[in-house]
Amino acid sequence: MARYTDASCKLCRREGQKLFLKGERCYSNKCSIGRRSYAPGQHGASRKKMSEYGVQLREKQKAKRFYGLLESQFRKYFDIANRKKGVTGENLLQMLESRLDNVVYRMGFGTTRAEARQLVTHAHFTVNGKKVNIPSYIVKVGDVISVSERGRKSVRFKEILDVTGAKIVPKWIEVDQENLNGKVIALPEREDIDLDIQEQLIVEFYSK
Repeated sequence: MARYTDASCKLCRREGQKLFLKGERCYSNKCSIGRRSYAPGQHGASRKKMSEYGVQLREKQKAKRFYGLLESQFRKYFDIANRKKGVTGENLLQMLESRLDNVVYRMGFGTTRAEARQLVTHAHFTVNGKKVNIPSYIVKVGDVISVSERGRKSVRFKEILDVTGAKIVPKWIEVDQENLNGKVIALPEREDIDLDIQEQLIVEFYSK
């Protein structure tokens, strides 16, 4: 499957804000936003005022990059959200938050969503006791996500928990770090999602 292979920090610079794609580095003085806050490229420092379409496009791109998705994946989620009852933008964010790789990240079992995605792909997690290696797997209320027996033997999880141990876990998830598992106790509401995303701009972009 196609994936983004260029420097992650360029994505943050293009959106003009931290997307927290590099874990600890994003909180240090090595963060590229602090050193070069303008967009990458030859004309990045001379950014012009954006049109309405440009604002909507950038919001869509920012959301994609927060969750590490390609355009085809993101558009598929939007189409599903648009067909569901309720507010389309909130439906979209709820589905993105319910992806297994995001839930693993929210539980503190990955320092970034990219790392969580890789760990899921390498079969380090089970859902309700069954191995799941599909990052896009949508979790449901009552699902129990656990580090697999293979994963428990890896020293990497101790290193991850040393970094994420103080991380605030969303109220829709219960986590037992000692036993390396967690449970989805509710679907995420809009107020539970702490990302700087204006989902209505995304809806407007795709509604043109």
